[in-house]
Amino acid sequence: MNTHPARGMRDFLPDDVRRRQYVIGVIADVYQHYGFEPLETPAVENIETLMGKYGEEGDRLIFRILKRGEEGKTGEADLALRYDLTVPLARVVAEYQAQLPKFFKRYQVQPVWRADRPQKGRFREFYQCDVDAIGSTSLVVEAELLGAAADVLHRLGFSNFKIRLNHRKALSGLLDAAGIASDRHGDALVALDKLDKVGREGVAGELVTRGLVDSAAAEALVTLFATGDDVSGGEVLERLRRDMHGHERGEAAVGELAEIVRLTEAGSAHGLVQVDPSLARGLSYYTGAIFEIAVPDLAGSLGGGGRYDELVGMFLGRQVPACGISLGLERILVVMTERGMFPDETAARPADVMVTIWNADATADAIRLAGELRRDGLRVDVYPEADKIGKQFKYADARGIRFVTILGEQESAQGVVAVKNLTTGEQQVLPRDAVAAHITDRRRNDG
Repeated sequence: MNTHPARGMRDFLPDDVRRRQYVIGVIADVYQHYGFEPLETPAVENIETLMGKYGEEGDRLIFRILKRGEEGKTGEADLALRYDLTVPLARVVAEYQAQLPKFFKRYQVQPVWRADRPQKGRFREFYQCDVDAIGSTSLVVEAELLGAAADVLHRLGFSNFKIRLNHRKALSGLLDAAGIASDRHGDALVALDKLDKVGREGVAGELVTRGLVDSAAAEALVTLFATGDDVSGGEVLERLRRDMHGHERGEAAVGELAEIVRLTEAGSAHGLVQVDPSLARGLSYYTGAIFEIAVPDLAGSLGGGGRYDELVGMFLGRQVPACGISLGLERILVVMTERGMFPDETAARPADVMVTIWNADATADAIRLAGELRRDGLRVDVYPEADKIGKQFKYADARGIRFVTILGEQESAQGVVAVKNLTTGEQQVLPRDAVAAHITDRRRNDG
């Protein structure tokens, strides 16, 4: 029988889980320091909740769940696995609006599923780490979100990254100026969002294939969007204003970009935000500023997001301002592992000490000793059966457990415990109530 997990899915062994928990812990701690509250939603949503929210390509990647029982014979789906955490948040805001504060700030770390083709760094099941603010149109929201994301990456050890920034209305202004009809903007943005993946020729070809522009206009449009890193932020903003050709909403969007950059300079994202006209982000629900976190020598990004003031209104019937950013946990873990960025403590030993069992008659006392050590704050494993002491030592050493205790008849009678350090080979006999303090002290001093 095949024991591999399904394609695009993974098992996580203890060391993997410890690294994941470390990163998630840092993310949650930073978000809490910014005043965000935790939220969880079901893995399964009604299919109508998800469909039509992600654009043409996104909708194709939704994992559908067929109807059950007799209805399942039709091959129709009524449920789907969660595609992201943003649409479920919008549903929650609509459902519980009376119970939520005026400005609802939430973070959420849960798995999502996409019927994508598995490849390196791309999975069918993966975790997202979202932080969103609902209820305000103020650009302070964008600045705080980018500051929180920057703080997370700094805490994790990333020092060389940029936050790419653009605006959906600025994009619309440029597309209008290029002569693309407003009802085809979505198609153009899907193509332009691939600029860093397929290059200028690939994007130009897709614009032509989709019937948006002719080849000459496609090349001109790609040139307009492909601003190099050697151009200053102020010059990029001036180019955007110039290329709007008086487009009112587009020029207002450029003003918002300038203000977001100004506000982020006062916070943790200082010097990290870079206006990038080529950033499009394919999801159709974005309405304002959009952003993406770029790391040198990395295909793809470590996260992204933007403002989506109309998404909640799809469920509620009225517009509710909203903005958020999502960090890609899986990609962060891959990069940190490949670059050796995890601190030593994330490769923690499974226990601080293992209690050996001298013989069957000593089993109850061994369990009693383990309980005493746990109450004193140690992580304690108990060897599950009476065996040769040498075999028990070997087992503890193979698992990376540094200390073992020996509690034989003589030690029990005298009220002492022998403690052996498997790293140094040193063995000491200590009063029973001094064992925990001894192990704790040695761990602290010797690492």
